Amino acid sequence: MTTTKNNPTVETASPPFLISRVFDAPRELVWKAWTERDRLMQWFGPKGFQMTTANLDFRPGGQFHYCLRASDGKEMWGKFVYREIKARERIVFTNSFSDANGGTTRAPFNPNWPLEVLNTVSFTEAGGKTVIDMIGSPFNANDAERAAFESMKPSMDQGFKGTLDQLEAYLASFHKE
Repeated sequence: MTTTKNNPTVETASPPFLISRVFDAPRELVWKAWTERDRLMQWFGPKGFQMTTANLDFRPGGQFHYCLRASDGKEMWGKFVYREIKARERIVFTNSFSDANGGTTRAPFNPNWPLEVLNTVSFTEAGGKTVIDMIGSPFNANDAERAAFESMKPSMDQGFKGTLDQLEAYLASFHKE
């Protein structure tokens, strides 16, 4: 299957990356953690990184442009470009590595990493808990980029588990709002 820029839900021929997690928090709070700048800065990113810069324009066509700093001082910039937002239910966005000015760049760890990854994050509430389902696929990618994405799934699984662990700790720090 091919991707199109006009349809945010079309996936590539590669099997997507999938991860799911249940959080002991109401959906409204989990949604806020994903959609408010100051909250995102508290938890988003791999373990060992701190978000030092974040600009958020949360609307279809808007961007989340951020900088993560490792403990050794190295910086990594990234951005989301929001394609679809359905309040408290779903966010669809492309994610890219970037420079400080928001230009799309290649990943520092693999020259064949896709320039864009299409992500869908779904939020479902059941019994006061929230389930997040994340799906990611290379977007507008060539064969080498799809192969690089496929080869990195174990690393992505580990990285996102660490990021979601940080979200879980962040959410646990709140009394239910």
